Amino acid sequence: MAGNDWINSYLEAILDVGPGLDDAKSSLLLRERGRFSPTRYFVEEVITGFDETDLHRSWVRAAATRSPQERNTRLENMCWRIWNLARKKKQLEGEETQRMAKRRLERERGRREATADMSEDLSEGEKGDLASDVSAHGDSTRGRMPRISSVDVMENWASQHKEKKLYIVLISLHGLIRGENMELGRDSDTGGQVKYVVELARALGAMPGVYRVDLLTRQVSAPDVDWSYGEPTEMLNPINSDSYSQELGESSGAYIIRIPFGPKDKYIPKELLWPHIPEFVDGALGHIMQMSKVLGEQIGGGQPVWPVAIHGHYADAGDSAALLSGALNVPMLFTGHSLGRDKLEQLLKQGRQSKEEINATYKIMRRIEAEELSLDASEIVITSTRQEIEEQWRLYDGFDPILERKIRARIRRNVSCYGRFMPRMVIIPPGMEFHHIVPHDGDMDGETEGNEENPASPDPPIWSEIMRFFSNPRKPMILALARPDPKKNITTLVKAFGECRPLRELANLTLIMGNRDDIDEMSGTNASLLISILKLIDKYDLYGQVAYPKHHKQSDVPDIYRLAAKTKGVFINPAFIEPFGLTLIEAAAHGLPIVATKNGGPVDIHRVLDNGLLVDPHDQQSIADALLKLVADKQLWARCRQNGLKNIHLFSWPEHCKTYLSRIASCRPRHPQWQRSEEDYEKSESDSPGDSLRDIQDISLNLKLSLDGEKNEGSSTLENTLDSEENAADGKSKLENAVLTWSKSVMGGTQKAGSMEKAEHNIGTSKFPALRRRKHIFVIAVDSDTTSDLLEIIKMVVESAGTDKSSGSIGFVLSTALTISEMHSFLVSGGLSPLDFDAFICNSGSELYYPSSSSEDSPSGLPFIVDLDYHSHIEYRWGGEGLRKTLVRWAASINDKKGEGQIVAEDESESTTHCYAFKVKNPTLIPPVKELQKLMRIQALRCHAIYCQNGSKLNVIPVLASRSQALRYLYIRWGMDLSNIVVFVGECGDTDYEGLLGGVHKTVILKGVCSSSQKLHANRSYPLEDVVPFDSPNIVQTDEYNSNDIRASLEKLGVLKS
Repeated sequence: MAGNDWINSYLEAILDVGPGLDDAKSSLLLRERGRFSPTRYFVEEVITGFDETDLHRSWVRAAATRSPQERNTRLENMCWRIWNLARKKKQLEGEETQRMAKRRLERERGRREATADMSEDLSEGEKGDLASDVSAHGDSTRGRMPRISSVDVMENWASQHKEKKLYIVLISLHGLIRGENMELGRDSDTGGQVKYVVELARALGAMPGVYRVDLLTRQVSAPDVDWSYGEPTEMLNPINSDSYSQELGESSGAYIIRIPFGPKDKYIPKELLWPHIPEFVDGALGHIMQMSKVLGEQIGGGQPVWPVAIHGHYADAGDSAALLSGALNVPMLFTGHSLGRDKLEQLLKQGRQSKEEINATYKIMRRIEAEELSLDASEIVITSTRQEIEEQWRLYDGFDPILERKIRARIRRNVSCYGRFMPRMVIIPPGMEFHHIVPHDGDMDGETEGNEENPASPDPPIWSEIMRFFSNPRKPMILALARPDPKKNITTLVKAFGECRPLRELANLTLIMGNRDDIDEMSGTNASLLISILKLIDKYDLYGQVAYPKHHKQSDVPDIYRLAAKTKGVFINPAFIEPFGLTLIEAAAHGLPIVATKNGGPVDIHRVLDNGLLVDPHDQQSIADALLKLVADKQLWARCRQNGLKNIHLFSWPEHCKTYLSRIASCRPRHPQWQRSEEDYEKSESDSPGDSLRDIQDISLNLKLSLDGEKNEGSSTLENTLDSEENAADGKSKLENAVLTWSKSVMGGTQKAGSMEKAEHNIGTSKFPALRRRKHIFVIAVDSDTTSDLLEIIKMVVESAGTDKSSGSIGFVLSTALTISEMHSFLVSGGLSPLDFDAFICNSGSELYYPSSSSEDSPSGLPFIVDLDYHSHIEYRWGGEGLRKTLVRWAASINDKKGEGQIVAEDESESTTHCYAFKVKNPTLIPPVKELQKLMRIQALRCHAIYCQNGSKLNVIPVLASRSQALRYLYIRWGMDLSNIVVFVGECGDTDYEGLLGGVHKTVILKGVCSSSQKLHANRSYPLEDVVPFDSPNIVQTDEYNSNDIRASLEKLGVLKS
């Protein structure tokens, strides 16, 4: 809303209405209503559904009404509406104040508890830098930022990194992304982020040491968008191919990779993409696996080349990157671009909508949860400015600048943090392409400006379009380039210009405010702002001094900067808050001094460039004084111009990429902890198609670990044993020898000699695990209330498979919250054999086991083999004993608060190394899982909390572990095709239920099963429909709960033939 001028006009007009409602001459509208209640009328007809835009339009219509009686009636109605607006805003502000106070107390309490655990005193010299210090999060943008001062420096840097061959994956899901002719501004999703990620990918692809960059986005083949967005692959050609000379490979360079997910043949806004994120993750996982194998053949010596990092942009891509990072065990980076909590705060302050209404429109709570997960999973969070850290990221449960400082100080001292982790905030300003910009020193009195191709080229058309507004176009131009948004503070700029006579005499003002055909066709807020600006121009009689062209193209923007510089003008950004300020960098590159808001990113930009003045955007006089000073003082103007041009290279893409790559290099390298060549795959192909994953019993992964999957000391990975291939016996394959060496290492000499001899014999007759050759895998993930119900469901699912099971084309996996000992007891009691299944996902996804035909070598005496590689995958940021102690303390506080005895208690017998279990006596008395998750994040503990078994049990597992992630791991480890998986679930289930429904796999929902678990989901932050694609053809629900209906559902999915 542009100021309060028109509201004041409402009130003035209302005061002139005359007698009140009780007067005999009350408004015509009310008198005609007769007995109809005025109060009810205003509530039902006027107040409901209003907003400020609607009020403004009503005022325009009322002011144009000729009849005084009708005009008074309309204004009277508006009086009620304005009153309600104020009342509603005050109510929302009160609720927000209470919410912020509660949040502040929670943060302080969590910080105290975390600090108490990390009880060692820190001396002043060890406390580290404040969160507001740039050095705490990244290089100082001035004193410490690496610079390119000459070609020799860049060549020296390139020579140091040219031997590296890095593979980097970027993700940006929403909007329309292509390398050329970007349709920026086409819609709200296709904006600056699209330009940023494309230019970042292109710049990284040209850097020495980077072999390939993939920018993953959504494939859109819709009739209302260009065909190019449906192309699966697009190569990004370097803008300046002469900058670097590096050897190109067959698959090297930067590419846009479009992954199909979501509704086919339909382009949808980002708010509707959330249910389809798992489908993207599965598709992206397939691409990365394939590309890693291809790159391995080209540059990896036959071993897969995994991404050195996966970088998510915006919340939706951050959620995807977290899942991909967890599945592949590679480092994750995150850039928020725009943050959900900050947007929620701003919308609540406006007082137009409640939190529920905002969530319904923007799916804001799902977005915030994705950003919290990104904080949990990221090694590095890249920001543009300190303001983003200090004012935006600190709003999140998962980031506390004070606690982050303490943790970092302890890490530097090599002191335990008791399982607490914080992502590292790094400030890396966005890069720009400057090679095409040639600043000129000419002015309006000089010759016509030319260029190399045409020394006498005519003036760009946009120049005449602007200068036609001015009576004296030779005066210096004050340029503002921003969309007509109240946050951009253009009205204050116009007032400052209009009320400062010396400034008006010395300069002209140019306002580039987007494109418009007709003000009446603009959105209400933009239209009201533009009308306010036109009224101010009229009020101060600024005709001939202010330009406000209706149209300009993106390609015109450089020419507009050039025109302002040619007139020795100034660029101004007076926004109330500017997250970064890319236009300030663009202006500086063209030789324009700047005047900018002191709130946000411009502070960092000014610190680097030193090419202008900072002002308080609320201080009209300060804005006028700064503009006048730069326009009037030619020496100051020239000095600011020169400083900007001298330092602008610090915002170039090469500088950005150098800092970016150095940060990636600081991450601890992580990747899948095994290696498997194509030769191994070929050997496994010769095995019988009926072989299943249970054949692993003969490879002696007979590591036979403890009952609950605890690791023995001294274990090593399979890849570390491949170097001992030359010691293999003649009759053994290289893979078999590697597995034997691995098995010996893990056993650590604890097995008897006879056992080792038996292990060697088993390996000699082994087959490579062949689960990937199953035609279909049935995953039974039903969260039944009782084991008898689960047993019945298993038998029905197996029965529905019919003859396909006996032929070996269908395998079965059990996925539950049970421990492996509970699983074994369940199988024995139900008359089932472990060998009837290919794998067991236990403890809500924190343990993965395979069946074995022998239990002689197992300390627990159970016929199962634990997958240690899976443990290495989910180990990331696991809090261990520090987390367990905090959970025990939380349980005690719940018991004390409720005063009803042991409501929740630790269950040591069912806890494992990667799963802390708690028994819940009364599920109705414990807080929802989101509250527990929030409490852990506030204390910098990263985990995944799950209420299971109808709320009678709480499992806390590693943050990137889950039953759905376990399926992705099986795909990576054994090549199991995700699209051939069928997951069976009930109508509801444990609190991780939603993760089982999305993706490329098929899902069968068993009607009437687990419906009692609905209460576990009663306090969700967002409805299940916001995140689950129930309209997907991959999800079907049975009509009844029996084997025939299950088979009918499988036939509908195309899994079984009718």
